[in-house]
Amino acid sequence: MATTTATVTLSSSDLTGDALSLSASTTLTKADSVTGLDQTTGVARKIYTQNTADVLIDESLYADDKAHKLYLRNPSTVSTEYFLISVGNGAADTEIGRLYAGDWMFIPYSADTNVDVVITPSVATTMTLEYMLIHE
Repeated sequence: MATTTATVTLSSSDLTGDALSLSASTTLTKADSVTGLDQTTGVARKIYTQNTADVLIDESLYADDKAHKLYLRNPSTVSTEYFLISVGNGAADTEIGRLYAGDWMFIPYSADTNVDVVITPSVATTMTLEYMLIHE
């Protein structure tokens, strides 16, 4: 059985009146199970040269209502280079956020019918997106 653990640590000495230090870990398991997720797309990079919407994760390739996890990272160091992250089916995409230079995100993804992950770069110059889907 595969074992994959995700850990996030947040710390700051000046965000609040007191020092902040939070840490959370979880073992990634299949839906309704204690069995670990055992498949991945592997860490990949996609190069964008236009600022038009692109389906990064096509829901039809994965079983719906499962415990998939999606990692995205914008390795840019240029503040105007961000990715608009949306989910939907093209006609009715819903923006879930912007991934600015240096930012990353790790989210659950159920692959429900007509829920693709859509990426739109902010600029038409070359931008790189790093991503990985851990799935059932």
